[in-house]
Amino acid sequence: MEVRFGLKENWQQFSLLVLVNAFVGGMVGLERSILPQLAAQEFSIASHSAIFSFIVVFGIVKALTNYFAGHFANTLGRRRLLIYGWLFAIPIPFLLMWAPSWNWIVAANVLLGINQGLAWSSTVTMKIDLVGDKQRGLAMGINEFAGYLSVGLVALLTAWIANTYGIRPYPFYVGIVFVFFGLLISWIWVKDTRSFVQKAAQESSLPLLKNPFWDTSLLHRNLGAISQAGLVNNLNDGMIWGLFPLLLATKGFDLGQIGMITAIYPLVWGLAQLGTGRLSDFICQKDLLFIGMLLQAFAILGLIWAQTFAAFAILSFVIGVGTAVVYPTFLASIAENTHPADRAASLGTFRLWRDLGYAFGAILTGVLADYFELEVSVIVIGLLTLGSAGVIKWRMMC
Repeated sequence: MEVRFGLKENWQQFSLLVLVNAFVGGMVGLERSILPQLAAQEFSIASHSAIFSFIVVFGIVKALTNYFAGHFANTLGRRRLLIYGWLFAIPIPFLLMWAPSWNWIVAANVLLGINQGLAWSSTVTMKIDLVGDKQRGLAMGINEFAGYLSVGLVALLTAWIANTYGIRPYPFYVGIVFVFFGLLISWIWVKDTRSFVQKAAQESSLPLLKNPFWDTSLLHRNLGAISQAGLVNNLNDGMIWGLFPLLLATKGFDLGQIGMITAIYPLVWGLAQLGTGRLSDFICQKDLLFIGMLLQAFAILGLIWAQTFAAFAILSFVIGVGTAVVYPTFLASIAENTHPADRAASLGTFRLWRDLGYAFGAILTGVLADYFELEVSVIVIGLLTLGSAGVIKWRMMC
């Protein structure tokens, strides 16, 4: 079969991968709005550090799985890793529904981290394989749009279900549907993209990296700058995931209102990427990353002074816009700076550091919240995000 790059030329496989990634994102949305409340209400956990343990575990496991998914993508194949990701997801909804202790919730997040690392990484890499050089930003925008729009919609849905019918078991029934259809589509209809990688490698003029791990982590000027920004981006996302619902609860908002405010951020993040992903194909990626991190920093710091539902909703919206600007740009820029033979490994390394941000963010904010106040955690995370924008401005080249 002739290999032809492009979104239009491969729209059927591309569309299937978009749908699969929506199911992948939905698995995170299952617990996005309600797990901190579940910890407090059903397991009587008051320590912020203990509550955030599920984010720490999720972040570390997902980060390591991302790295190994990138490492083995060329040998085992993208499709096989995608199927493995869904097999690990099968027990997750049942663990969340029936957990007799918090340790079961933590175990569910170990499996969720593996699921996300294998399945999301595979869909990202396969889409980049299919579209070629000219539409990477658009492809990543569509991919992240599907995944994070699903996170937001499912977070909103599960918050409503929990508020109406109780926090368990009903919100987690949705996850059974996601696992069934995600595995079915991946197993029967998704095709591997190995032939696209081989053709792209033959046509590429980019040099191979001497050491994909160290070059992507630090040594390569652009790749190193992107990796640190990815880590800080998910560090503040870890804070928002674990701390934002608790901060809103201290302001007197009920579970329904908390669900609405916390859902705005991933919804905007998801929707806006349809446009911001395409921008990264035309506009200097350094400028987009700088602007996006700056927006996040100012909005996070603004949470300190917000009091009303409208103020928190606006700030959640701005954080979503800032994240939408950087997220597809991260992936498109990693792909642009790497040879096709290095691309999966480099993406895996970037996603290792990016998703370790979840763990660092949860640990840092949990400790600060326990020993000081919630607001201190917010200030520290906001300042770190501001510093990351400065690193992009200083180190990265267009």
